[in-house]
Amino acid sequence: MLAAETVSEWASAKDSPIHGRGLFARVRIAAGTYVIEYVGEKLSKQPAAEECERGNEYIFSLDDEFDLNGNVEWNPARLINHSCCPNCEAELIDQHVWIVALRDIEAGEEITFNYGYDLEDYREHACNCGSSNCVGFILAEELLPLLPR
Repeated sequence: MLAAETVSEWASAKDSPIHGRGLFARVRIAAGTYVIEYVGEKLSKQPAAEECERGNEYIFSLDDEFDLNGNVEWNPARLINHSCCPNCEAELIDQHVWIVALRDIEAGEEITFNYGYDLEDYREHACNCGSSNCVGFILAEELLPLLPR
């Protein structure tokens, strides 16, 4: 077990019951707070697609021309785990991806957001969030009604 590592005024990285490492609130975070910026390497669409094909799951779409590769050591936000009942969401603001609190988050609570994966190969992305409404897969909320029953 690794010790907690402070990554921002709001968050520390430590072992997560969801998956590997995660970010946890250091203090109470009010709804609407910009918790942390998701940073990385700006890539054009073709190199970003190649990264995805190699299994890189840290790619955010910025616009029709560029994506953001967050799989870099200097991006502590990459440690935020998926949840089917997230307490944060990712917001794209002027080419910057911010993780924003959806509700008040208590000190010690794991910071999560819905990764918003599509239906393609969804069975390859099992969810371990443990929330009472977990659907078993990492999938965008709006796609849940399309899951085969």
